[in-house]
Amino acid sequence: MNSYGDPSSLRGRARIPGQDDPGQADDAYRSPSGDPRGVNWSTGPDGAGSSAHASAGGRASVGGSASVPPRGGPAAGSASVGRAGPGRASVPVSPAPGGRASVPVSPAPGGRASVPVSPAPGRAGRASVPVSPAPGGPAGRASVGAAGVGAASAGRASVGSASVGGPGGRAAVARASVGGPGGPGGPGGPGGPAGPGRGGRDPNAVARARKRKRMNMLIAGFAVFIMLAGIGVVGFTYYSTNVVLPKEIPLPLSTTVYAKDGKTLVAKLGNENRTFVTINDIPLHVRDAVAAAEDRNFYRHSGVDYKGIARAAWNNLSGGDKQGASTITQQYARNAYENLRDDSYARKVKEAILASKLNDQFGKEQIMENYLNVIYFGRGAYGIEAAAQTYFNTSARKLTVAQGAVLAALIKQPQASPTHKGYDPEVNPTDAKIRWDYVINGMVEEGWLDQPGREKRPTEYPKVQKAKKDNGFGVASPRGNVINYVRKEMEEWGLCSNSGAPDKPSCVTELREGGYRVTTTIDPKMQKALEEAAQVGRKGSVLDGQRKNLMAAVVSIDPKTGRVLAYYGGNSGADFDYAGLNTNQNGDIVGGHPPGSSFKVYTLAAAIDAGISVKSHWDATPFKPEGYDTEIINAGRNASCAKWCNLQESTVQSYNVPFFHVAEEIGTDKVVDMARRAGIRTMWTVDPPKPYDLTKNKPEELAPKYFDRVVGFGQYPITVLDHANGLATLAHGGKYNKAHFVRTVEKQNKSTGKWDKVPGTGEKLKPQQVIRPEVANEVTAVLKEIPGKNNASLVGRQAAGKTGTWQHADTSQNAHAWMVGYDENVATAVWIGSRDPKKPQILDPGGNNISGGGLPSRLWKRYMDEALKGYDPSDLPSVTGTGDQDAGNGIAPAPPPPDNDPDCAPTDFFCQFGGGGNNGGDNGGNRGGGRGNNGGGVPTDPLPGGGGDAPPDGGGGGGGLLPPRSTARE
Repeated sequence: MNSYGDPSSLRGRARIPGQDDPGQADDAYRSPSGDPRGVNWSTGPDGAGSSAHASAGGRASVGGSASVPPRGGPAAGSASVGRAGPGRASVPVSPAPGGRASVPVSPAPGGRASVPVSPAPGRAGRASVPVSPAPGGPAGRASVGAAGVGAASAGRASVGSASVGGPGGRAAVARASVGGPGGPGGPGGPGGPAGPGRGGRDPNAVARARKRKRMNMLIAGFAVFIMLAGIGVVGFTYYSTNVVLPKEIPLPLSTTVYAKDGKTLVAKLGNENRTFVTINDIPLHVRDAVAAAEDRNFYRHSGVDYKGIARAAWNNLSGGDKQGASTITQQYARNAYENLRDDSYARKVKEAILASKLNDQFGKEQIMENYLNVIYFGRGAYGIEAAAQTYFNTSARKLTVAQGAVLAALIKQPQASPTHKGYDPEVNPTDAKIRWDYVINGMVEEGWLDQPGREKRPTEYPKVQKAKKDNGFGVASPRGNVINYVRKEMEEWGLCSNSGAPDKPSCVTELREGGYRVTTTIDPKMQKALEEAAQVGRKGSVLDGQRKNLMAAVVSIDPKTGRVLAYYGGNSGADFDYAGLNTNQNGDIVGGHPPGSSFKVYTLAAAIDAGISVKSHWDATPFKPEGYDTEIINAGRNASCAKWCNLQESTVQSYNVPFFHVAEEIGTDKVVDMARRAGIRTMWTVDPPKPYDLTKNKPEELAPKYFDRVVGFGQYPITVLDHANGLATLAHGGKYNKAHFVRTVEKQNKSTGKWDKVPGTGEKLKPQQVIRPEVANEVTAVLKEIPGKNNASLVGRQAAGKTGTWQHADTSQNAHAWMVGYDENVATAVWIGSRDPKKPQILDPGGNNISGGGLPSRLWKRYMDEALKGYDPSDLPSVTGTGDQDAGNGIAPAPPPPDNDPDCAPTDFFCQFGGGGNNGGDNGGNRGGGRGNNGGGVPTDPLPGGGGDAPPDGGGGGGGLLPPRSTARE
């Protein structure tokens, strides 16, 4: 409050007395009795006026309060005049000609001054009211405030400033304007609302002022609305945001597939290479390194570092390096929650809110645990465990301080961008070392190193593994085809579906995101040996230097368990699997290869099982069966045993014709059934090619309708995997174990970090005696003669084997070549064919046919010698000849005609020992005899004329031994 309104002030207020103030000096418009005149500025309905306020007029205060009695009609106003000293002065105001009026004010002893203002007729302008000081009064000054008085007929009056001068001081009388319609200060007049003049206002200015006022009010209201809305959004977001328990956030966890040792990696599967670990598996110095790199106030703030935000904002505004100020908790929220991946202010607000709520609900260790399982470290590694394996080939729990600092330094920028190379030490070693130093120094500054109970500061940058082109993630490797069988077995256990079943998740999705740990049956040593021997394009493999169209497929199985020990079907699990089943673009099942003579092992077993001895004889001469267009031949060879070949010899020499007769004799359904019992699951017809599941069809329904007698020597395609499984059954004495790839399936318990076996999964070993042991053993006894005849004898051990070859269409060029074999420890099937449909022939660099006794036998021997190291040699059975030796359609050769031997007297020793008629002596059979035979008799010096004539060929060359036979062609 200013001093002009304070009664105790020297500038106390001076009031112009009104008409009803008794004991005051009268003004010029008052009767001595004190009754008011009827000429007030504002008169009520009954003609009474008020000197204090006008009913229709304005009020002006100048310092104190002065009543201005109205004049001339119903329009009146009031003005306050500040106190001029003790006493009051009456100040009459009359219009001044020309628009100004001087109103002298004389001091009124001890009373108030009344300042009547009358309107100026015509043009009324400004009125100056000089005020004189009260005699003897203290110096002071009175102000008369501006009063706008107007209305009705009197218009508007303006009382201008007046100075009260003199020795005692002066009083300022404020300006008052009085104007009527059309008059000065009045509407339409000079200075009026619609007229010109200094005392008036521009009506457009008024409109603009009102418009501005309305606009300002709208803007202010909108600003308030925005502010309230923002507060509402933040509040709503805070209270409506549910914080999901970190361990319930469905982070995509990769599935890791191991070899049988549980350590050697077969493959990693998933959208993100991540393995979950608990806080107990993350050393404290690793956690501290991450905090030193990303958020040194992590253990002190409440999830959001406001100081850090302010510091980053100032740095960004002042032109420094751009900073984000996101805490570890915020980074975790951003990486864990899908709806926080965009770059927007809304995201930042929600991120901060989530960080705060996470900090409220969970401890620092739990937040750090989940952060280190989420964050990306580069090279495809998500989470600290994957990073430890990727950069240091170790687990997170074994990381050193120096190694942990390397990984912590990577988080800021793990891979190169257009503006920076990142902090991968292989890509940007200089900046990686600088960042590493920053982390280590931060740990020291925070007291996390070089303190009692803490690790020592490392002095050297650790050695980091080079980035691998194949980090094991995915199936693009020779081991990748194993994953297809893992998927199949998971479907069999009901974990998922490969066919889109509505109530089951996809097996592909389960393996990518389920976070399983699968331990397979693959032996890492054998798998390595197999890849080195068989892999296409690998230097030093058997196929190295061969024609580019050649392809190998190999499967190795443990006969005692059915575990697949090694598998090679190609260089990638995403490509065609030459060792197993495939589905082509038309949805057809493909993947079989004609096994040729290698299939005879099942025909032989079926014959023995039917009571036929391997000593039985069969006709091996080519012939044309009824209904056939071509002859059944022995692959272009003539059997020396002709029509009298025993089954053992026919197997070893791989004659086809006898096996056609065997299949016809026992029934082709018996051959198919024996193959099914041994382990052959799928067999294709040839024209048209169509697969048949032997386990879902009765043999008599399939053969001979679909599989004719040529099944006896392997015309119908089967897979390499099935063939290896069949051999394993024979190797195990006729006990069948289903070939399988998975030993255990586990899933991690996130609460404990332990891996628990998934119920209903895992191998189930149930050997079944599907072939009588004596049958399987007799087959093995015959087959053990074969490897040595094909330069495939194993070092220091016995093994059974069988070669096989099949020609391309009706040509003489080969298209499929096999070598299969086993001992008691390992059964292996090898196929070599073409991977180029346009070049199906398999030829060596010289253009010669490749047969089972060539490259396949070399590959089989090389692998088996390596795979069986460490195993005890097997003692394989010998042939017994069990069964009917008179079975078969063989025709014995006619006995040789008898010679006319001379009769010898019992005492004629020369005649008896001279030969000549002994039909070849002890071992001859060459009808030679005499001195020239190398096969019989006891050589002595012949007497002249003794013996007979030497045969023209100089003797028999006998001895009863079969001449050696070549098995290069079958």
